[in-house]
Amino acid sequence: MNAFAPGLPTPQVTSQEKALGRATYAGDLKIAGMLHAKLLRSPHAHARILNVDVSRAIALPGVRAVFTGDDVPQRAWGVKHKQQHVLAREVVRFVGEEIAAVVAIDEDTAEEALDLIRVEYEPLPALIDPSQALEPNAVKVHPGGNLADEIGIVRGDVDSAFAEADIVHEETYTTHSQYPGYMEPMATLATTDGSGKLTVWTATQSVFLARQRLAEALDRPVSTVRVVQPTVGGGFGGKIIEERSSVIAGFLAAATDRPVRLCLSRIDDMLSGAFSVPMKIRLKMGMTRDGRITAKDVSIRADCGAYAGLAPEVMLVTAMRSDNMQRLEHTRSHAQLVYTHTMPRGAFRGFGGTQMAFALNSHLTAMADLAGIDPIELHRQNAIRTGDLSIHGWKIGSCGLPECLNQIEGAIGWTEKRSRPKQRGVLRRGIGMAAAMHVSGNRTMGNWDGSTIVLKVNEDGRVVVLTSEADVGQGSNTMLSQICAHELGVPLSHVSVQTPDTDFTPYCLGSIASRVTINAGKAMIKAAREARETILAAAAEKLGCDAIDLTIEDGVVQSTSNANHFAKLPDICRYHIFRHGGEGIHIKATHDPDTVMMDGDHYGNIAPAYSFAAQAVEVEVDTETGQVRLIESWLSDDCGKAINPLAVHGQSNGAAVQAIGWTLCEELQFEEGRLMNGNLADYTMPTADSVPEMHSSIVESMDPNGPLGAKGASETAILPGAPAIANAVFDAIGVRITDLPITPEKILAAIAAQKEKRDA
Repeated sequence: MNAFAPGLPTPQVTSQEKALGRATYAGDLKIAGMLHAKLLRSPHAHARILNVDVSRAIALPGVRAVFTGDDVPQRAWGVKHKQQHVLAREVVRFVGEEIAAVVAIDEDTAEEALDLIRVEYEPLPALIDPSQALEPNAVKVHPGGNLADEIGIVRGDVDSAFAEADIVHEETYTTHSQYPGYMEPMATLATTDGSGKLTVWTATQSVFLARQRLAEALDRPVSTVRVVQPTVGGGFGGKIIEERSSVIAGFLAAATDRPVRLCLSRIDDMLSGAFSVPMKIRLKMGMTRDGRITAKDVSIRADCGAYAGLAPEVMLVTAMRSDNMQRLEHTRSHAQLVYTHTMPRGAFRGFGGTQMAFALNSHLTAMADLAGIDPIELHRQNAIRTGDLSIHGWKIGSCGLPECLNQIEGAIGWTEKRSRPKQRGVLRRGIGMAAAMHVSGNRTMGNWDGSTIVLKVNEDGRVVVLTSEADVGQGSNTMLSQICAHELGVPLSHVSVQTPDTDFTPYCLGSIASRVTINAGKAMIKAAREARETILAAAAEKLGCDAIDLTIEDGVVQSTSNANHFAKLPDICRYHIFRHGGEGIHIKATHDPDTVMMDGDHYGNIAPAYSFAAQAVEVEVDTETGQVRLIESWLSDDCGKAINPLAVHGQSNGAAVQAIGWTLCEELQFEEGRLMNGNLADYTMPTADSVPEMHSSIVESMDPNGPLGAKGASETAILPGAPAIANAVFDAIGVRITDLPITPEKILAAIAAQKEKRDA
């Protein structure tokens, strides 16, 4: 067996070049004659731009151009809400919005020129608090009002189902924004050629969605824009289609007809506002005494900041995705997305699932306690199963949730630790758990969720894979290489996955919605098997035998019945070319799964598969300082089939650590809309020495729609962390924190309130 066959732990094919510092990121790129750009940002949350005086900046030696909102195309761009321009025009709507751009011979000169620009503002009242956004006299962020989007979904008879419930529990939960914290801040190099075509190298999760955004914002045909993805140092949703710096760099290169490099500092990157969507969630649920959930009612108020971006889609996920995790019959959701004069929010790993996972799992544990039922048993009893049709029309082809629950229950010693006496000292320990689901693919864009692979077998028998699916560190290139090598019978080192490039690689949607493994993997199987058939047909002709009798192993074509019938793969590939009517082996295969778009009532099987995860944690709470320390974490991830277990474990544990940060320490501090901790010195992210050893296990539910049984891994793993920790804190000290993050101040306040209530 190939040492790197699917199912075996495999180092990433990009690991060596990254470890040696040879990987080329956008910020590493240089072109002769390249200029450098810097951005002037608004100090106001809301203001009218009266005048921008750039005369002193332009006069500075070394400055080549200065641009303002008066210079950019009038066409507005956006996902569905067309609201943004390349640079702010007339009005600024958040602290940090880009007002002007300087292009100079070096970064220092460009930075110096920013200080010479004089902007005259008329400060306007700012709407900072989302709770005030829909009040009658609220300041309007946009002329049409502050309601960006509204969703209403009803299934079954919710009120009657509540009437049948023995236990009804209602609570409000609030979640905050999280910064993606990728290692590489946004960076872009853009240039034009002699024909005026714009080429952009940028850190992106989707070259074709980036091209679409650039063409729209710059008001030019898509074929005049080429986007190339260099190595990307993490994305986590922040580098899909909402960031603005690549658009600005593209505009500057086209306007100056010179190569322009725009690399954001960490502070600049955070000021751009690539944060998750904060929400307030009111959740009401009913269940019978024996633990059967009867009804669910949800109200959501979400804050997208100054521009909508992908936030409406994020809110939809929060409103209804978790409904599909249980066998529900009656549910109702009402969600409102509001504008504020704050930084734009949007896509983030888990894409709205984290917010509802916190509320739902906290709620279920509270209800389990009310009913005297073990929380794991409550999840197990209500869990959806393989073959079920969910309340929103999702067809569950595989479900490893029960197995995930079993794994974490045994791994952490759930029963023993649940039954131990409650501690009364300063340091108190508790355990908690949570479960979640996520999509693997999502048919939401133009009724296409497919992937295309172009596979070339060179005359030396080595394989070149052309795809626009983006490897942003999660290891998709390794997964595709493993499948290709396995299907073709060649060594892993003989497969090369090329850089996504809109001019040369086929149309793909990129790394979003955990879709790459399940869709690109299936396309890769199709392409590799067709290439294999082509090779074997040529070999049969050359060797004078039947193709059905031939196999390819380790780069050698050989007969299963006649040892004299064999040839090295390069010989067959050359034979396929150098014969009358011959050609190189060049295969194209597309896979678009058998899914459907949601209808107007948000009903429909949107994904080919659905992933599940469960997590159990043990915490220690210091009742004198309020500090929460994570003692132990066990996470189980249902990924269908682990094509690369090494990558699955790495991604699962990384997601769990990201969840720890969101839950305990990562909090963006704002003052009148101004970010006060916009750097990694003050924005506290978990480090290796602040988390315990992370444990993860894999459930292989073998999805019938996935490549070799695989479906998405690791994005689901970020979802259960926050509620598992919150439930463990409750188990330790008997007070429930429903407002993230769980800070020492909140812990101490809750303990004090508990004591005051007890004394009274």
